[in-house]
Amino acid sequence: MFTNGKAVAALVCALLAASAAAADNRGQSRGELLYSTHCIGCHTSEIHWRDRKAATDLRSLRFQVTRWQGNAGLGWSDSDIDAVTRYLNRSIYRYAPTPRVAASLPR
Repeated sequence: MFTNGKAVAALVCALLAASAAAADNRGQSRGELLYSTHCIGCHTSEIHWRDRKAATDLRSLRFQVTRWQGNAGLGWSDSDIDAVTRYLNRSIYRYAPTPRVAASLPR
């Protein structure tokens, strides 16, 4: 039998797996899933088009994703940050990747 902590951990793992599977079925990328789950609640996509946006290139976009996931206490891995950065760049910003930043973002 599970202790309370182990039961909670098992439930969280099962929910994450189910959520990832549902996202795959809808064609969502990991980055889109993370963004829509954790970010869209505080702001709409309109924030990305404001005149004084903080992200001005791919490097600063990744910095902002890193910064805000940290502010929210999400504890994302580098691959999670990269996935959200790729999603935002592909769907909204369309910044040209610099060789160094592009090499650090797995496809």
